[in-house]
Amino acid sequence: MSKYASLVTVERDYQNVQELASIWGDIRNELETHETTLESTYAILGEYDFLLIIDADDRDAAYQASLCIERYGLDMQTMEILPMEDFAGLVEDL
Repeated sequence: MSKYASLVTVERDYQNVQELASIWGDIRNELETHETTLESTYAILGEYDFLLIIDADDRDAAYQASLCIERYGLDMQTMEILPMEDFAGLVEDL
């Protein structure tokens, strides 16, 4: 499985913070139907509201996961990420 990081901006008006917080369980369940896992969720300060770490079989699954999450009024910028150990192995092969 590959890992993806998504920077998220809340686009929909939620009534309160509790309503916004309650969507993550629904999102996790929906992602499982696309064989992806929402590994971590972080609230962040700055230009974006949340950082998500997603495990997906491939880019197509990551794309489907992004589309599912965006239906909840969350705009996402998703990037494939690579652990430093794997990156170091690529550099050594040069």
